[in-house]
Amino acid sequence: MLTGMYSSIPTTGIKEKVISFIWQHMLLLISLYLMTLGVVFCVKSCLGSSVISSLPFVFSLAGMDGKVPGLTIGGYTIVMNFILVLCQMLILRGRFDPMQLFQLVIGFVFGWLIDVNMMLTSGLHCDTLFSQLIVQAIGCTVMGIGIAFEVRCGSVTMPGEGISIVVSQVVQRPFAKVKIWVDTTLVLLAIVSCYLFFGSWQWNVIGVGTLFAMIYVGLVVKFMTPHLGWFDRLLGYIPGFRRYLFGLARFIYRHGSRSE
Repeated sequence: MLTGMYSSIPTTGIKEKVISFIWQHMLLLISLYLMTLGVVFCVKSCLGSSVISSLPFVFSLAGMDGKVPGLTIGGYTIVMNFILVLCQMLILRGRFDPMQLFQLVIGFVFGWLIDVNMMLTSGLHCDTLFSQLIVQAIGCTVMGIGIAFEVRCGSVTMPGEGISIVVSQVVQRPFAKVKIWVDTTLVLLAIVSCYLFFGSWQWNVIGVGTLFAMIYVGLVVKFMTPHLGWFDRLLGYIPGFRRYLFGLARFIYRHGSRSE
């Protein structure tokens, strides 16, 4: 019986671990949503997208012209994340930890959420420089908050961070420096793609907003990190949550037994 099964599990055992796992990844999902919302605001500002979305943005615009497959920004973000994980596998070969394949799931959700937020903000248009600046600032701030939360979750890393960690280990250089190299490489690839597809620099894709995002987002993360003690408490056990979850399961089971 369901009741007997649950009561036989130690209070400090599997139930707490399962609930902690679910809760941690619910918070990770919220973090990813904030990050992608920030990405979308930067795209909508037309002052320059964030680093992580610059290359997918170029390809999505090229797709509208029929020069490449017509995927969305989120779709090309998913493709890019898969490639970044593949690069990790090729670099590490037999040393690649299979658990890091969960980066594919995170990368897929990240791209999907970008498209969701693009749809939810479809009515947002920046017609003046002031509105562009405001939207860009909001986007970078929200993105920085999301990144701070995502790092605090301590779950599987994003593929962009994953490739930086791998390269850092191989070349034995600090992660921060390698992260700058990776971000710079993505921006350079986006610039090359602009000239390849359109023959000119696309300032709405890679502009002053991109440079602003590269500097300001890091400052937001640095500012937020010391003030996330309350977020750490959310990651821990929440009184009453376990009783609610398993109490609901018992109620459903008993109600089903009476119906029979």
